[in-house]
Amino acid sequence: MNTILIQPAYCGPIIQYAAMAQADAVVLEVFDNYQKQSYRNRMRIATATGQLTLTIPILHRSDSAQRHQLTQEVRIENQFKWQRNHWRSLKTAYQTSPYFEYYEDEFEPLYHTQWELLSDFHTACRAVILEALQLEVPLSSSTEYFRTSEQTDLRQLINCKREPNYPLPAYHQLFEDKHGYLKNLSILDLLFNQGPSALSYLEKIDLSGLG
Repeated sequence: MNTILIQPAYCGPIIQYAAMAQADAVVLEVFDNYQKQSYRNRMRIATATGQLTLTIPILHRSDSAQRHQLTQEVRIENQFKWQRNHWRSLKTAYQTSPYFEYYEDEFEPLYHTQWELLSDFHTACRAVILEALQLEVPLSSSTEYFRTSEQTDLRQLINCKREPNYPLPAYHQLFEDKHGYLKNLSILDLLFNQGPSALSYLEKIDLSGLG
C-alpha cells in the first residue's frame, strides 16, 4: 500500500490499523482542523450490554475559534473523571477476554496519567498499541495541510458518520452470542480477543478497495 496518510485517533478502528499493518510508511495528519463526530476522541468497544462508545471530553473554545482549531492543539477537559470511567469500562468489558490480562499492565498507566493535549494521549496510546501488535512501520507527521495528498489518503477512516462499508473478516468476540458480530470496533477489541495473532489478522485483510 506504499505510504498512507491517516488521522490520529483514540485507539483507532480496526480498519485503520489494518491499513497501517500493510503500509510501507505512515504519515499522521496533524495540521487539519479539529472536527466533531470522529474517532479523534472516541472509540467503540463491545460490552455485555452491546456496543459502547467511550468519548474523551474536549475543552471547547468559542464556535469561531473551534472551527479553526488544529487537532494537534486540542486540549482535554480534565475536570471530568473520564480516564477512571474509560478504564473501568474497558476492564469490565474485557477482563474475561482471552488476552486482557496479557496486555493490562501496558494499557493501565495510560489512564493514570493526566494528559493536557489530545495529541499527546494519541501518541502514547499508539506507541503501546504498536508494541502490543509487534507492528513496526515508519511513522512521520505532516508539515502542512493539503486537501489532496500524494500519499494514499485514508484520513476518512476515522469519520464516525461515514463508516466504511467494507467487509472485515469475523473473529471471535466475547459477547458475540448476545449481540452478534460487531465490526470495525477499536483495535483494543481485536487485541484483547486475539492477542498475538492480531497482527496476522490485520495483514490478511483485503484492502484493495481503499484509497
